[in-house]
Amino acid sequence: MTRILIADDHSIVRAGLRQILSEGLPHTEFRESSNAPETLSVLSSAPFDILILDLSMPGRSGLDLLKDVRAQFPKVPVLVLSMYPEDQYALRVVKAGAMGYMTKDSAPDELVNAVTRILNGGKYASPRLS
Repeated sequence: MTRILIADDHSIVRAGLRQILSEGLPHTEFRESSNAPETLSVLSSAPFDILILDLSMPGRSGLDLLKDVRAQFPKVPVLVLSMYPEDQYALRVVKAGAMGYMTKDSAPDELVNAVTRILNGGKYASPRLS
C-alpha cells in the first residue's frame, strides 16, 4: 500500500487532492496536515512514500519546511504543489531537495502522473518547465 501525506492549510484542497489521487492510485492510504509542526509530527508517526507539500501555509514557509523534511526524513520524496508560478519557485524548491514542482492549476491527470513518476524513483518537471 502506498502512503501519501498531503500538507496544505486548506481542507478543501486536501480533500480534492485525496479524491484525485485515490481515483488514479488505488490502494493508497492518505494522511493530512495543515501546518509545518503538524507535518513534521505526522512524518515522525509512520513511514510515507511521498509528501505533497504546499509552499504557503501558516507559520513557517513551505520552503523552510522542505529543508527540515530533507534533513529529518531524507528518504521521503517531496512534490511541491503551489499556487505560485513555476518561474518564481520551481528551481528553488528543486535545489532545496524537492523531486518536483507543480502549480495548483495543473490538470488532475498531471498530478497523478507526477506522483507516479516520483513514486517510481524519478523526478517531475512540467512540460513548460522542461
